[in-house]
Amino acid sequence: MPDSTNAYLYILIMAVVTYLIRMLPLTLIRREIKSPWIRSFLYYVPYVTLSVMTFPAILSATSSVWSGAAALAVAALLAWKRKSLFQVSLSACAAVFILELILV
Repeated sequence: MPDSTNAYLYILIMAVVTYLIRMLPLTLIRREIKSPWIRSFLYYVPYVTLSVMTFPAILSATSSVWSGAAALAVAALLAWKRKSLFQVSLSACAAVFILELILV
């Protein structure tokens, strides 16, 4: 178990790194970004980051990877067909419930 001095040092380092990541683009890039490729890349960064963080959690949230994968497939299909968020989430939960009953 690290002592409290090391914990404060770790927190300080994380704070500095977080601050630098947010501050450097503001100070280094002073003019408008005109490249369509870079603008498109920066536009999609938050969506990709959220997807990368949630995808493993979807597969490991249930007792079986298969039921998580089925819920993901059902949710993706219904979202692709532009169903409401309530229908998508309810259908994904139902898919997990039914597969968990079958697999256990």
